[in-house]
Amino acid sequence: MSSQVVVIVTLVFYKLVLLGIGVWASRRVASESDFFIAGKGEGGSGGDGLGPWVAGLSYAASTSSAWVLLGFTGLVFTKGFVALWLIPGIFSGYILTWLVMGPRLNAETAARGHITIVDFITGDLDGRWKRIIGIVCALMILFCFVFYISSQFQAAGNALTSVLGINTTEAVLIGATVIVIYCLLGGFWAASVTDTLQAGVMMLACILVPVAALLAGGGFGQIQSGLQDAVPANYFSFTGGALGMAGIGAAMGLMGTGLGALGQPQLLNRIMAVKSQKARVQGALITIGWGSIIYLGLTVLALSVRALSADLSWQVTPGGESLFFEAAENFLPPVLAGIVIAAVLSAVMSTVDSLLLAAASAVSHDMGVPHKSPKSALMLGRLSMIGVAVLAVIMTLYLPKDIFSRVLFAWVALGAAFGPTVLTRCLGWRVPGAYVLAAIVVGFAIAVKASAMPGYPADMMEKWGSWLVGLSILFVGKMHRPAKTNT
Repeated sequence: MSSQVVVIVTLVFYKLVLLGIGVWASRRVASESDFFIAGKGEGGSGGDGLGPWVAGLSYAASTSSAWVLLGFTGLVFTKGFVALWLIPGIFSGYILTWLVMGPRLNAETAARGHITIVDFITGDLDGRWKRIIGIVCALMILFCFVFYISSQFQAAGNALTSVLGINTTEAVLIGATVIVIYCLLGGFWAASVTDTLQAGVMMLACILVPVAALLAGGGFGQIQSGLQDAVPANYFSFTGGALGMAGIGAAMGLMGTGLGALGQPQLLNRIMAVKSQKARVQGALITIGWGSIIYLGLTVLALSVRALSADLSWQVTPGGESLFFEAAENFLPPVLAGIVIAAVLSAVMSTVDSLLLAAASAVSHDMGVPHKSPKSALMLGRLSMIGVAVLAVIMTLYLPKDIFSRVLFAWVALGAAFGPTVLTRCLGWRVPGAYVLAAIVVGFAIAVKASAMPGYPADMMEKWGSWLVGLSILFVGKMHRPAKTNT
């Protein structure tokens, strides 16, 4: 059986499973709270939240989507050891979100019935500031997530086009349709359970492909020798060969990517939705363990293929963003290759479903759109999801761009906007609404402006400067908060 046939059979089966999960989860969705946060929020009837395995693995899969399997692998392949600074940044994000911010996020969601992270951000503000900040945050989420979702659709299109020979339009439409259907049916429940399944598939793929590549290269000793012969000296430099401040900037710029996790609605919702504090700690350990396997495997894969690059019978595509499934096709038997390529697509889906839900909740809930009943609120959420998906598909087809940069733009901008405010609220700061709004807008604006500028200074300003300015504004607000006010 050829690899192409296996891919088709695997994908058809896999998509049927996803749709089945959507049908199952639909029975647990009777309200807006069920649809957006698994019944943890006020008025939910679908249950009391997520268990540790579903919360931990769905969080992990949502952080490590196409940009990890494709973008991170390509970055290590092309840039070398400097790309590894992403790993401590990502793991710092795991620890801060689950263990530092998590206790307050989870407890307050249960106590006050929050549905979105914007509810948490505005939880201590009065009605006027709550309304203004809610709308501003919703517009930012919508703007960034349309870019983010389109990058995931593009990754799916690249994989299907390369392997099956269908055109990009067909590939994007097929993937988008399946994702939207199961999310419409089961909402956050369906997204979380499917993400858990996809996390398992991704982990298996990130063991099989690297091991196959390592064996093809003759083991660690041969890979090390091959790298020394095949790459320039700066490939082994943790600053990419840059010296002084430029070298520090290169490392800090990549490590600062992890700060984005502190402001991502689709990730923080998992922590808000986990059923108990004990389950939250367990979920944190599961996320960290999963991430350790994924990043180790992908690093081994990138280095192995780079060491073998001069002797390969096939050529890695420029930029290395197709390296993962190219290696699967060439190093694995057809059956396993087909399953692994399906894993690439599962990584895409694991983020898109969560992003669609977060974007839909921004439109239907955070903007304060009036509704007559819980049923109408649920319908509005579903209609919002369809609208966001259509917009992202259009952007994917008509505004192509490389996956890594598009995801990082959305990730960093939202992290800079929301991260400082969420972190300081979790630490117990009480800040007036005007300062909260200023920190969100200024942090977002700095990150967006710096992302369009070249060089390490701009990268430092995008990742770190935006955060420092936001935290400074919030600190000034905390010091100047009027007595006996909740604004």
